[in-house]
Amino acid sequence: MSPAPSNPSTGQGSLAPGLRTPPGAGAPAANWRSRVWQRILYRTLLKTVGTSLFMFVFFRAYFALLENPRGTPTVMPEIWLDHWVAFTPAAFPIYLSLWVYVSLAPGLMGNLRALIWFGVWVGAMCLVGLGIFWWWPTQTPTFAIDWAQHPGLSLIKGVDAAGNAFPSLHVASAVFSACWLHRVLRQMQSPRVTLWLSAALCVGIAWSTMATRQHVALDVLSGAVLGLVFAAASLWHIRRTD
Repeated sequence: MSPAPSNPSTGQGSLAPGLRTPPGAGAPAANWRSRVWQRILYRTLLKTVGTSLFMFVFFRAYFALLENPRGTPTVMPEIWLDHWVAFTPAAFPIYLSLWVYVSLAPGLMGNLRALIWFGVWVGAMCLVGLGIFWWWPTQTPTFAIDWAQHPGLSLIKGVDAAGNAFPSLHVASAVFSACWLHRVLRQMQSPRVTLWLSAALCVGIAWSTMATRQHVALDVLSGAVLGLVFAAASLWHIRRTD
C-alpha cells in the first residue's frame, strides 16, 4: 500500500526514510518534546543557511536606506502611549530576543512547502516595509537620555540610528512570527502554556522597542498592523492552497 500523501500546509510529511509518523502529527501530547526535536532536525542546514542569508540581505538593504535617505526624515510624533511606557534599559535583552524569536517558527517547521512560503511572505512584508522607508523616510525623536550611561543601548544606537522608524519592522517581524508560531505549536499539540509564552514574548518585544526608545508608539502600532496583515494573508494562502 502506498503511503498517504503529506499535507503541505500543516507541515505533515515524512522527514526521512523509516519515519512513519510525520513530526507533529498523530502522536500523544505528552511526546511533544520529541516532535520538537524531529522538526528541528528536519532540513536543519537549509533552515540555518536560509535564515542567515535572509537576514544578511535584509540588513544590507536596511542600512543602505538608513545611510542614504531619499529626503530629510520626518520626526515621528509622540502620543499619550509614549509617555505611559517608561524608559527601561533592562528591556534591552527582550529587544534583542527578536532574533531568536523570528527563527522559532521556521526552525519548527516539518514541511518544505510551508517553509518556503513562510520565507516568501516574510520577504514580501520586509520589502513593503523597506519600500515605505524609501518613499517616506522617518526617524524617532531625540530623547533627553545620556546613552553613555547605558553601554548596551549606546552600542545599538551607534549601529541602528534613529531612522527607518515607521513602521517598526522589529514589531512587524515579531507579530508575523507569533502568528505562524501559534499555528506550528498547535500542530505539534504543544502545551497551552507554550502558546501563552509565545504571545507574551511577542508583546514584550513590542513593548521593548518603546521602553528602549528605539521606536515611538505610532511606529509600533503600524508595525503590528503590517505584521498582522501579512500573517493573515500568508496563513490564508497556505490553507487555501492545501
